[in-house]
Amino acid sequence: MNDKPALQPGLAVGEALRAVARDILREARAAIEDPANSDAVAVHEFRRAMKRWRSLLRMLEPFLSDDDRRLRVEARDLARSLTGARDAQSALDALNDIAKHGLALSDRSLATIRARVEERRQAAETIVLTADMRLRMANTLSHADAAVDRWTLHVLTFADVADRLTLGFREARRALPRSWSHAEPEDLHELRKRIVNHRYQMETVAPLWPRFGRMWVGEAQRLRERLGRHQDLTLLTALVRPHQPLAPWRSRLGPAIAQRMKDHVAAARRTASRLFVEKPGAFRRRLNVIWEVGD
Repeated sequence: MNDKPALQPGLAVGEALRAVARDILREARAAIEDPANSDAVAVHEFRRAMKRWRSLLRMLEPFLSDDDRRLRVEARDLARSLTGARDAQSALDALNDIAKHGLALSDRSLATIRARVEERRQAAETIVLTADMRLRMANTLSHADAAVDRWTLHVLTFADVADRLTLGFREARRALPRSWSHAEPEDLHELRKRIVNHRYQMETVAPLWPRFGRMWVGEAQRLRERLGRHQDLTLLTALVRPHQPLAPWRSRLGPAIAQRMKDHVAAARRTASRLFVEKPGAFRRRLNVIWEVGD
């Protein structure tokens, strides 16, 4: 985290954020250009970079032109077109999760189930990174690079950034379920998107107070991961429905999936209660203190 560009005392806020943007785009380009990356790895790392990119664009939205605001939509649509293989991998991850927590299946049955999900993953991967798709990804990055060069961020102050960070905090806090035990998967998925946004935005100020920054980003990441594992289980659930590949094991997979979903929701609630104990106003004041001390 400390190696990434971020806001620093003595460095103009706008230029620091421009450096963050360029770092993100370098990361995305490396994902698809590194010959050592398989298609699955390239897609995973590219999508991760695009999440950072979209979070930054969301934070900077009021200070960008209409054309530049459309970069976020372009990045979102591109990332969505690469979800096929990732969804199958998520189902495999969910299967491994429940297998470690008392799944009542023989090794043979578990191997058969894994093979069926693996078939779907491999089938999806064969169509993920065609030459046309790689060209589209490269063009998107080139378009974004050119936009970053045009950004007029020289008038940006830390107060502007703090306002946007507080908005991201507030949106995530508002997305917390009123009743975690009755939260719908769609609501938790929406919360996860807000947490991802907040987590990456906080990276831009984390080095100003390293111990606090590591703690905060770490907590947000743990919450993101718990909610992500819950989402993985919803994808696995879809595969045990009637006429789906894992339907023959529904009676044994279903209860195990439901229990792990409850476990992840309970853990997410505990983490969220720590991360969002403050109200947005107090969070905003904390940011001010961090900046003033660092400056």
